[in-house]
Amino acid sequence: MGAVSNRASESIQPTASIRVLRHRARLLKVMRDFFDHEGFFEVETPILSIDTVVDAWLEPFVADWIPLGCNWRTDGSARYLQTSPEFAMKRLMAAGAGAIYQLGKVFRNGESGQRHNPEFTMLEWYRQGDDLQALMSTTEQLVQRVISATTALPGFTPTADSSALYDRVMDPRGFEQVTYREAFIRRLGTEVLSCSMDEIWGIASTNQLVPPPGLDLDDRDGWLNFLLAELIEPELGRGRPTFLVDYPASQAALARLSHDGLTAHRFELYLDGIELCNGYDELTDATTLRDRIREQTRIREAVGLRPLPQQSRLLTVMEKGLPPCSGNALGVDRLIMLALGLKTISEVIPFPFEIA
Repeated sequence: MGAVSNRASESIQPTASIRVLRHRARLLKVMRDFFDHEGFFEVETPILSIDTVVDAWLEPFVADWIPLGCNWRTDGSARYLQTSPEFAMKRLMAAGAGAIYQLGKVFRNGESGQRHNPEFTMLEWYRQGDDLQALMSTTEQLVQRVISATTALPGFTPTADSSALYDRVMDPRGFEQVTYREAFIRRLGTEVLSCSMDEIWGIASTNQLVPPPGLDLDDRDGWLNFLLAELIEPELGRGRPTFLVDYPASQAALARLSHDGLTAHRFELYLDGIELCNGYDELTDATTLRDRIREQTRIREAVGLRPLPQQSRLLTVMEKGLPPCSGNALGVDRLIMLALGLKTISEVIPFPFEIA
């Protein structure tokens, strides 16, 4: 009985110390101050919506909306906890918002681990007229501001990891940009974008990689993501922070394609092998969005995942016109974890999923 009581007692204690939570609060203010100074304004969009970002591999939490006095078996309808505020924020951009940011909670079903929590904090922003280079510049300045501010936190004692990270982030050469193609060539000596499936399987075999359960042999993007996660990502951002750019066109998500249609105007930023954010030169064409939603739905259905809505309010808005803009979604918990020299996001959030 005593052992059970002890475990119960431990489960109610926060996993982040009060000192770290004070640091976190100050760094959140630094982020808001940065965007306020840059001319953005903060918005709040629905966490629960009839819309959801349609991505084959992002699984939303689904809630039932049941009007009072109605029968849940026949009168309910699905609402989704948002995996990202992307759709709603783009609706604001279409309404003329110009430059906006949002700092708040998002939810992704099934994602749990040292660097994942099903409920986490995301910083997402959009600015009309920015291209991908401008977006990367803003991202670099933001990360540098947060890392620099960390050193001035009252009571913060730098660790060897946080000090080394500071030196890399503040390197006068700035963040490096590496294309998806170049990253594979550097690590493997292979240009994977033109590889056959036999060659991709051969790379995995040569590196003694065991594919995860459910990875279909013909799922090219699934295999490329697998190789990227296992062989490429752990080395990214070990010298200077690294923007990985020019993703395959098949992995464009809601980014525009390059003129030759082979790559996407998309980047991810890595620090010490950890992905921090995902940025796009945003797709503005409604017909292409409709096609991509259909394709993501097809992929989900092929592997037995729950179908998601194919019509959305964003699609309706884009048919009327979305101005050229760029946007980025950054994982706040991961950035704070790295800034403070910690190893897991449970050290920077009070009550992770297991004890929420």
